[in-house]
Amino acid sequence: MNNRYAIEVVNLTKMYTPRGKPSVHALKGISFTVEPGAIFGLLGPNGAGKSTTIKILTTLTPPTSGRAVVNGFDCVHQPLETRRSLAVVLQQNAFELYLTVLGNLRTYARFHHIPRREADRRITEVLDQFGLYDERYTHAIDLSGGMRRRLQVAKAFLSGKPLIFLDEATTGLDPINRRTTLSAIREQASKGSTIVLTTHLLDEAEDLCDRLVIVDHGSIIAEGDLHDIKRLGVPAYTLNLIFRDVSPRTIQFLKAQNPLHFKHNATAAEITLQQSHQQILDVIGELDRDHDLVHFEVHTADLEDVFIDLLSRQKEEPV
Repeated sequence: MNNRYAIEVVNLTKMYTPRGKPSVHALKGISFTVEPGAIFGLLGPNGAGKSTTIKILTTLTPPTSGRAVVNGFDCVHQPLETRRSLAVVLQQNAFELYLTVLGNLRTYARFHHIPRREADRRITEVLDQFGLYDERYTHAIDLSGGMRRRLQVAKAFLSGKPLIFLDEATTGLDPINRRTTLSAIREQASKGSTIVLTTHLLDEAEDLCDRLVIVDHGSIIAEGDLHDIKRLGVPAYTLNLIFRDVSPRTIQFLKAQNPLHFKHNATAAEITLQQSHQQILDVIGELDRDHDLVHFEVHTADLEDVFIDLLSRQKEEPV
């Protein structure tokens, strides 16, 4: 194992054998690495193996076979050292409901043996990062669901651990609070922390992650940076088009391109085409010459498009 990685996973498998039921192969020999200071996205549909992977990496469950090393510690043979080197935000909130926000943070700091002066500095920092300063004397039980979630993430960042696992960290947050939390995640990574993110919000993963792994039915179906993942999907481009007038002839021409998606009004159209780069340029050229095109924008498929395409192809492949 190379200790230069924050996480190194090799041929990891996990088999569950419920009493009286068939065995479930939750992980089927997955391997991946995570660089220190990266924001790493672990994505997949429900039941894909994400939670099992996180449980193994955080020492909550042992693997059936294979090896996982976190911050240089073997998750099976050095569980205490592994746990001391990381912080985890699970989907379930974990804090003292009858303590204030400040009380929760101070208790958490004492639990992690952070010296009082250093704890005060870090607490002030995370209160500011997560917009919790005005709520510092509010009891957790009186916070909204979104505020509780922010407190949970703030506690993890307060710990100062080199590795932080965030499981659906922005669940229940409104757009403004979500933006605050995402900004804090970026800032934490810029300070050298490694962030492992699991989320169903693919625009969030697209915006944040340096590297992604997509799992399905216990196997890795795609991995790499955002550009690597997007190249695996079916090539598709979305054209946003503005015309002086969307005539019947223009509509007929656009429909003749066999679009995956098409909508229009009197002066604008949006169309998604599964065509090559050169074919897209040819379509735009003809619209400019013969259909009174005023303005256009071209967008490649986003991560959600690619994600759905990859999962669809997995279902079509024979088992």
